[in-house]
Amino acid sequence: MGVEAPTRAQYIRTILFELSRIANVSLFLGDLGVQLGAITPVFLAFRDREYVLNLIESATGGRFHPNFDRIGGLKDDLPAGWIDETRAVMKKLRGFCDQIEDLLFGNEIFQSRTRGIGVIPRDVALQYGLSGANLRASGVDWDLRRDQTLPMAWNKADWKVWTHPDGDSFARCWVRLQETRESTKIVDQLLGAIPSGPVMAKVPKIIKVPEGEAWVSTENPLGEMGYYVVSRGDLGPFRVKIRSASFNNISITPWLLRGVYVPDIVTILASLYFILGDIDR
Repeated sequence: MGVEAPTRAQYIRTILFELSRIANVSLFLGDLGVQLGAITPVFLAFRDREYVLNLIESATGGRFHPNFDRIGGLKDDLPAGWIDETRAVMKKLRGFCDQIEDLLFGNEIFQSRTRGIGVIPRDVALQYGLSGANLRASGVDWDLRRDQTLPMAWNKADWKVWTHPDGDSFARCWVRLQETRESTKIVDQLLGAIPSGPVMAKVPKIIKVPEGEAWVSTENPLGEMGYYVVSRGDLGPFRVKIRSASFNNISITPWLLRGVYVPDIVTILASLYFILGDIDR
């Protein structure tokens, strides 16, 4: 269509995407403890995740599925005081990561239940099309936020893609913990660099996408999320194919669960972090 979101909208989109990642993965880290019999981490996760969801709601009007992005930009600009409040919340979330690292990752029971359990070698991870933290935990240095060009602002921040060589349940959880910290750093840097200007480009009131096809993928909290869209020049798409992260990430289970102890199944499935509704797509 030749429509590109203004630079200010690209920065705000990136910040909101990273906030969603933090809200998503922080709950994973807390719930991980419940799967292994530790109840305290999930209380911490629900507490601090609420701060992030409040930020998303105050900016977009929605908490879980905010309908805020538009073709050409955003529905609204940021509310007054939002930037300062977000900085304060990012500091709290870094404290949450420190608590989880001490409480959970430093626990010898947690380590014995996750280290060397559910090992996915690098070549097997690639063969099954794993993505996100599940792939990076097997030593593959690949993150779409860094490795593809999108009209976003990730390249305006200084951040690191974390990997781990072991490929086990511990590695998958550890990578997500580090990524949560990185997300807070990305948000902090972009908050101080948001340019002025509009948040919406000029877009026709009636949108007719030119005939053709397109593939767009993004690095969502679970891995690579892609959409293949075919247009015949009408008001709606002719065909849409969704490549969900969970579907590929869970497809490795027949190979991964062979010969493991039953209690380890819980740990392995939890570490893969999939959403059933995401698989159904």
